Amino acid sequence: MTAARAAAPSTFVHRYVPASAPGRPPILLLHGTGGNEDDLLGLGERVAPGSALISPRGKVREGGANRFFRRFAEGVFDEEDLAARTHELADFVDAIRAQEDVPAPVAIGFSNGANIAAAMLLLRPGTLAGAVLLRAMSPFAENSRFADPVAAIPGTPVLLLSGDADPIVPAADAARLAATLKGAGAEVTRQVLPAGHGLSSPDLGLTHRFVAGLSVPA
Repeated sequence: MTAARAAAPSTFVHRYVPASAPGRPPILLLHGTGGNEDDLLGLGERVAPGSALISPRGKVREGGANRFFRRFAEGVFDEEDLAARTHELADFVDAIRAQEDVPAPVAIGFSNGANIAAAMLLLRPGTLAGAVLLRAMSPFAENSRFADPVAAIPGTPVLLLSGDADPIVPAADAARLAATLKGAGAEVTRQVLPAGHGLSSPDLGLTHRFVAGLSVPA
């Protein structure tokens, strides 16, 4: 694994791995509940070899586990907190881009990390050049004030990978997220894999192919 270095002080504990190959989009790695800034570095190097990697640690603690935003119960999000922390994370991404002189990143998020990546697409259009959402669910309720108006993210590539035996993310909820993103103009590819909430080999292969097909954003 390429040695990760800590970037200059910022609002998030994080790792930054400089790009080792030209022409590859930077990757924003967003861990799931209980992960940290080192959790997805190996995955990032496997699915996006040569890309710069930006990997922050979620700032919320839940029973000793790191998360990116608070929740009231499984699948019931504190939307006020989610919105505020989405903007905070987007500000961090903007700061890292300026500091490291890199273009807008493609997010690869798992579970809690995928949910805040989806929220960033909707609340801060333009921050991300694309996203891979692994086991994501809709970040906001259908009648949420945060979901109206829908953001405009025309042409933004999004890969949404769900598990058909996922006990956490209802199939209808993941489908609603896909529809919301498509309604905002994103180019969404959704696949339902024979898997639960954990990641599988097909997740890695599909993510690798998706990222390999992306060009460096302007």
